Amino acid sequence: MSARSLLLALALAAVLSGCVVRYVMGPRLTGTCDGACDHYAHCKGGVSKDVARACRAECPGVFGDQESLMAFESLSCEHTIEYVEGPAHRPPGTAVPGGGQARQ
Repeated sequence: MSARSLLLALALAAVLSGCVVRYVMGPRLTGTCDGACDHYAHCKGGVSKDVARACRAECPGVFGDQESLMAFESLSCEHTIEYVEGPAHRPPGTAVPGGGQARQ
């Protein structure tokens, strides 16, 4: 085996082992509102500062403890977005039809 082949094999092994570790360990669960809102933002592909601020403001009223926050952080992106936005698909802090805010 040439030095180039050996380096390529080692690089491939390193990449694959990183993927396996992430798969086995799952996402990093913080059990915090910051972690929960970051998870939502990641699933959405980014959110505005206003939505991020509304998420952090509403979070303590939705989740009562670290365990429920960790359970939320472990949801798939599809279920995360569905949970946060509901059937109307409204991000936190966005206006409700007819005026007002979606959630306070």
